[in-house]
Formats: sequence, C-alpha cells, structure tokens
Amino acid sequence: MDHGTAKDWLDRYVAAWVSYDPKAIGDLFTEDVSYRYYPSDEPTVGRDAVVASWLGESTAQGISTRDAPRTYEAAYAPVAIEDDVVVAIGTSTYFTAPGGPVDAVYDNCFLMRFDDSGQCSDFTEFYVKHPS
Repeated sequence: MDHGTAKDWLDRYVAAWVSYDPKAIGDLFTEDVSYRYYPSDEPTVGRDAVVASWLGESTAQGISTRDAPRTYEAAYAPVAIEDDVVVAIGTSTYFTAPGGPVDAVYDNCFLMRFDDSGQCSDFTEFYVKHPS
C-alpha cells in the first residue's frame, strides 16, 4: 500500500457513503472483512454484512444508521502506512438539514488493513466529537 492508493481508497469510501450505492460500498472491502464502528465492539464480519449495515438494513446491535442525503460531508487522508496497514485521519461534519447549520463535527481516525488487491480486510474507526 502506498500514499496515493490509500488516498484513492479513502476518497472512494467517502463517495460510497454519499451515494449509498451497494456496489461502491462492497468494492471497498474483502469478502471476509472485519469492520468495527467502535474500537471495543465485536466486528461486523463479511462484505454483505457491512453493506447491509451501511444501508441501514442490519438489525445488529450498535450498528450505525443511514444518514439523510446532503446532511454530512467528510474528508480523510492517510498519515501512516506500514506494509498493508494504513492509519488515516479526517473530519466528518453533520448538518441539521441539507444546506442547514452544522449540527456536529467529529475528528476521525481509521485503522485499516488491506489485501494485495487494495480492498480493506480490517477496518476500525475511532472518533471524538468536537465540543459544542
């Protein structure tokens, strides 16, 4: 993994989130991916399970819900790469409504492992909400 490939993956991650296109989401991850929304959670395992969780179709406890269109934006960048492991940081901003005022801003850190084809096989998110 290199910086350019990692940055491209992160850009595709944001695009998949914005579009909620199941194929775009699935293309990011290996068939057997382990995905954690919170570091201490049991992972969501498998590409299909991750896609379902992103789409709000999962009944698993602790899974994120689908965000309303145009109520969020995000940008992430890789900051450390060691072989197949990437650490990325960025910011996610949520709005009260499309075009509305900012509701919340989060600093994010992603810890990811990739396979040889550039798909993520392990993903853990860490985040902290900015003070009001």
